[in-house]
Amino acid sequence: MNAPLGWAGRPVPILNAENGRPLITREGMETHDHSIMTVPLRAIRKPGDPAVEALQDAETGPPEPTEYFAYGSNMATARLRQRIPSAKPLGVATLSGHELRFHKRSKDGSGKCNAFATDDTESAVVGVIFCFDPSERRELDAAGGTGKGYDAAMVTVVNDKGRRRKVLTYIASNDAIDESLRPYSWYKDHVLAGAQEHGLPQDYLDEHIAMVETVEDPDVARASKERATYSA
Repeated sequence: MNAPLGWAGRPVPILNAENGRPLITREGMETHDHSIMTVPLRAIRKPGDPAVEALQDAETGPPEPTEYFAYGSNMATARLRQRIPSAKPLGVATLSGHELRFHKRSKDGSGKCNAFATDDTESAVVGVIFCFDPSERRELDAAGGTGKGYDAAMVTVVNDKGRRRKVLTYIASNDAIDESLRPYSWYKDHVLAGAQEHGLPQDYLDEHIAMVETVEDPDVARASKERATYSA
């Protein structure tokens, strides 16, 4: 005949499925609470085992974004992959209620792109959605200018299949906007290259990118390096 199990009657921490907090029950105790389970202590602990610690609340947050909406120079895949090699284009998308402007103040003294929020629901910024490895988020933040006049933001765009997507993008801070600025010609070339690569609507390209006035970068070496991005 088998020896009795020898219920010790000591408390065992059980996880409450409703809110994740540890509850204590005793072996052999009956309960009507469906979130408490009664188990034989001998099955999980032996004499001399260390004390059982209470389960801690699990800290969870929103999942890391894996899709990025580029609307400026980062639309050019070659340029973006210099910064985050995992970037893969998923298609064209539209951010409504915003307008493309080249008025974000850069440390080089020129204007960079911004998806400027407007009160006009008819205005829109057209760009490209890229998927990326979340492990490269820090590099993407650096490329997007976080802390240098841009703020990371989650926005809702509509892709080329008419589906809404929640994506990461970067918007210029209000104190980093200067309407008197003009982009360097090489920067505008990056934006044009990305727009043409991904087939943005020609009327959008003509009205919001091609017609923008530029200035020449006084740093000739920098301009040459930027244009070499697309060299074979």
